[in-house]
Amino acid sequence: MKKYGTLFICLWIFACQDRTKPEPVKPEVLFEVPANFPAPVYLLDQNPITEEGFTLGKTLFYDGILSRDSTIACGECHRQYFGFTHHLHDLSHGINDRTGLRNALGLQNLAWLRRFQWDGEIESLDEQPVFPIEHADEMDDTMDNVLRKLRASANYPKLFKAAYGSEEITSEKMLKALSQFMLTLVSANSRYDKYVRQESGGTLTAAELEGKALFATKGCQGCHAGELFTDQSFRNNGLPKFERTKVVYVDGRPTVQLVVDEGRFRVTGNPADRFTFRVPSLRNVEATLPYMHDGRFTTLEQVLDYYASGVQDTPNLDPIFKQADGSLGIPLTADEKAKIIAFLKTLTDTDFLKDKRFAEPPGFPVR
Repeated sequence: MKKYGTLFICLWIFACQDRTKPEPVKPEVLFEVPANFPAPVYLLDQNPITEEGFTLGKTLFYDGILSRDSTIACGECHRQYFGFTHHLHDLSHGINDRTGLRNALGLQNLAWLRRFQWDGEIESLDEQPVFPIEHADEMDDTMDNVLRKLRASANYPKLFKAAYGSEEITSEKMLKALSQFMLTLVSANSRYDKYVRQESGGTLTAAELEGKALFATKGCQGCHAGELFTDQSFRNNGLPKFERTKVVYVDGRPTVQLVVDEGRFRVTGNPADRFTFRVPSLRNVEATLPYMHDGRFTTLEQVLDYYASGVQDTPNLDPIFKQADGSLGIPLTADEKAKIIAFLKTLTDTDFLKDKRFAEPPGFPVR
């Protein structure tokens, strides 16, 4: 049995048969804090999770109505089996097959995150959905238009009434319902977690245990810290800068430009933040390929090869990648790489990746 900490809410869970007609399934826990996790950052008392709010949020998450032409849902770029990432796409694409500049981050353990996006532009989970809804390369709509469509629909007023006691549809209610669904995306039942909690099924092999030790001694743990496997910092890991020619929409008009992604600098304007990006969690990393903010690596082997011999001496390179002998990166032998990867694969939470509570509705398009 799972040994979890504070139990917040135990309710009936619903899974959607289609986008607006949920079908009840067996009783489950909507949200709980795993025993090996810290306290959540999200203020749960300001948005209590209910079965009706969860159902509304899940329905919205998988409905293209949030995009301008109703073709792109949140679930388009966040597929459950791939750790809620964009199913093998290096750069996410949205409406009219427009391509963005970044790889879609996974959605998991969001109640513990302080900032969102690769550059940390968004500080609240409740505000996060506004960004993709209004971004020209993603859903390309406006919040006002989305609300208009929801109010005119046959089913959403009923779902909002069930969740909030009134058919009134507001942006605050919509965003908090999305948060209620996303907050339940807790991944904490990997073989590693069972090992830490001393549960049945938590046995690690000798190679995996050696990989765990190497993960700490080689410095990986310096960035991918704690049970979340991220310290939530923003760092420059020495990648050559990513630039590409793309169509940029200026005042609604397409313009071809050379675009360079300068990471958190775009948000803060601080030169020290140039080309720094958020340290992603390594939970379910086996399933969330490709890797890095621009999806340039397709395997974990490529990632460790890069850290062992490919790190560039870029401006603002994080000191963790500068060795005392003047070399760059993290020195690793082939055997050490293999053992670290073996450990990383113990972070795969198959229960989470296959949990029917979070599954996309039947007929959801695969692009």
